Order: sequence, then structure tokens, then C-alpha cells
Amino acid sequence: MWSIQNLLFIFCISLRCVTSAVGMIHVTGYVGREVNVSCSYDQSYVSHEKYLCNNDCGNSDVLITTSQASKTKYSIYDDTSARIFTTTIFNLQSTDAGKYWCGVTRTGADIYTEVKLKSVKDSCCDTVTKVQSYEGHSESVSCQYESQYQNSLKYICRGNRPSTCLQQALITSDTKQNARFRLDDDKVLGKFTVNISNLTRNDSGSYLCGVHRNSELDVFSAIELKIEEWCCVKSTKINGTAGHPLTLQCPYPPQHWDNRKFLCKGDHRDNCSDMVTSRSRFTLQDDAASSSFTVRITELEAADGGTYWCGSDSQWRVGNYTKIELSVFLQHTRKIPDAALYVLYTVPPVLLLMCLLVTVYKNRSSRVNEADDTMIRNTPKEKNIEEVMGAAESGIYKNQEVVMTYVQQKVCKDGGGDEGVYEIMTAVAKEDIYCNENFHKANTR
Repeated sequence: MWSIQNLLFIFCISLRCVTSAVGMIHVTGYVGREVNVSCSYDQSYVSHEKYLCNNDCGNSDVLITTSQASKTKYSIYDDTSARIFTTTIFNLQSTDAGKYWCGVTRTGADIYTEVKLKSVKDSCCDTVTKVQSYEGHSESVSCQYESQYQNSLKYICRGNRPSTCLQQALITSDTKQNARFRLDDDKVLGKFTVNISNLTRNDSGSYLCGVHRNSELDVFSAIELKIEEWCCVKSTKINGTAGHPLTLQCPYPPQHWDNRKFLCKGDHRDNCSDMVTSRSRFTLQDDAASSSFTVRITELEAADGGTYWCGSDSQWRVGNYTKIELSVFLQHTRKIPDAALYVLYTVPPVLLLMCLLVTVYKNRSSRVNEADDTMIRNTPKEKNIEEVMGAAESGIYKNQEVVMTYVQQKVCKDGGGDEGVYEIMTAVAKEDIYCNENFHKANTR
């Protein structure tokens, strides 16, 4: 008997599945996020218990009921006025995908509605449209959609997480304008355009264009926006000297030949003062043939240093201006190149050292020359002395021979003794030595 009832119950469920196949509920959720499964019921079942189950929907397959309210993985809410009960599945995983049943208890067989749950990654998209612009400019991004979504809600958000895009939308087709963002929907062409004004570097990043669908996941297209720093035709640094004139050169696109040319000073182009109209020292001359204009400053002042912007378009579109960094030096403080500083500090010591070496060399040469002169002057005297000394010695020897001859003759003649000979020799020798000494002194003088 119980086996027959079980068979009938299973048959009832199977029959319900078959008969409700046309009304099958398709639900898709993002992995890691929550997903809602909503099921409707008749007015007669407002007070009946509702539940969500899977597999064969046996007692062990019931995931949550309205009498339990909530669990860790699931929660359920019954909106009796709308006759819809909604089950929320938290932290959806790919393993959660599959078949579910919305059940309504009643006497006899319960009422079931089949639910097909699908899980997808919370990211988008395989194709990305890249858009590049510049800070301070306005840029428009276009998002295509299919004709069946003409009346659907359109929106745009930052990032690439579809699950939270609508909640974090920067603007929608319902609001149309929100601060720097404006949305225009062209239903004929099947696209909506979002314009972003006064771009900044912080606007760079990923964006998602979304089209809302009630029964399925929203449709998205991805955009990568890159905002670059406002660039210039030419950026240069110029040095000038206070009290002297200076000419600044500013090229511009040939198509701007008839535009008003200007030069303004300030740290940023959006906040600078026109120097040509406000200062008499600044004069501008346009040369359309060379697609450039010059600004002459008659007499530079120290306060003229800073950032200048010269252009030919008051809208400051890219490619029509020059940025100049001007530095003004006083005449006595003008910057000296490194090479000149090297020469300035290196050459004088080298020259001084060379001068000292030359002086020492001259002093030594002078002393050597004096010594040579002294030696030359003294050489004749030394020769004279040698001659005198030689003559003296020669004289002594000659006198000695004379004396000896005289003594011999005296002895032979007189026959004197030894004493007489000695006395004679001594007297003669003394006299001769004295004479030679006087002669030597005379020659020395």
C-alpha cells in the first residue's frame, strides 16, 4: 500500500514537471554572489507553507521552508500580497547549478514548479572597446544593444563586475543627467551614448554598459577608458637674463592661422593670465607663413620667471599650444656652465704653481751663474800665485847654488874652518830668503 502511494507521489511530481515544463523558471547567478529564485502561487495558497527543494524533493532534499525563515546558505521570504515567495541562495558556486523545485504544501500532493539554475563567472567581457582621451576634455562612449531591448533600462558603471553594476550605476536612462555624466538613448540606431565631461586622470579604468532584463541576466559590453595627461605640441625650457630682452617662439597648426593667438602665464592652462593684453612689455607678432607667432619681452624682470602657455585655440584642444618654462637670472647670478666652473677653479692654481716653478728656476740659474763668474775671476790669481811660488822656489834654489859656489871659493881661497863656512852660509841664506819673501809679497799684492 505504501509502495503504491510512493509511486503515485513520484508520478505526481513527474506529471507536474511535465505539465509545468512550459512555465519552467530559468535562473542564472554569478559565482560568489547571491541569487534569487522567485515562484508565484494562487490566492488560495497564501497561508500554505512554501519551500525550495532539489533532486526528487524528498524530505532530505528540502533546502528551506517558510517556517524556517533562514539558514546559512538559504533564506526565504513570502510576499503574500504579490503571491510570490523568493528563496535566496548565498555564495553561489558552480556546483550549485542544476534543477530545483519550488513547492507549495497542500492536502494531498504538493504543487511544484521546476527551476533551472545556472551559474556564471562574475566578470565581463571577452571583447573590450578601448577609448583614449585627455584630461580636461569631454569624451563619449557608445554602447550597442539589440532591438528587443529598446524599452529596457540602460546604464553604465565602473569596474567589470556585472553582479553589482546596476546597483553602482553612474547614470541610467531614467535619470539621463548626473553631474559630469549624460546618457542619450538612440532607439532607432540601437545604441545609447554616455558623455563624460571635464575628464581627469582618475576617470581612467574599466566601464560596463548594461541593458537590464527582467527574467535573465543583464546584457553587458565592456569599455576601457584611458585618460592621458594633457600633452603639448612642444614643451621647452628657456633661460633669460634680467634687464635683457627675450623672444618666445610658439608654433601652431596651420588650420588655426586665423584664430586669436595668446600667451598666458600660470601653473595650469585652465588658470592663467593673458600676458600680452595685460603687460605692455609683451608684444605678439603672428607669422602665418611659418604657422607660428613670437612674443617679445622688452626687458625681463625676475618676476617674469614661471610657466607660460601659448596657443591658438581658446578651447585648449590637444595639439595647438606650447608650454614654456622660463627661468630668469640676475646678471651677477647667472648660472655658469659646469665646464666653465671647472676652468675657473682649476686654471688659477695651475698658473700659480707654474709661476712659482719659474721663479725658483730663475733663482737657481742666477746663483749658478754667479758661482761660475767667481770661479772665472779667481782662476788668474791662482795661476799668478802658483807662478810666484814657483819663481820663489826657483830663486831659492838658484841662490842656494850661488851661495854654495861662493862658499867653496871662499874656503879654497882663505882656507877657513868649519865655523867660518857655517856663518857665511847662514848669513847668505837669511839674506836670500828675506829677499825672496819680499818678492813674493810684492807679486801677491
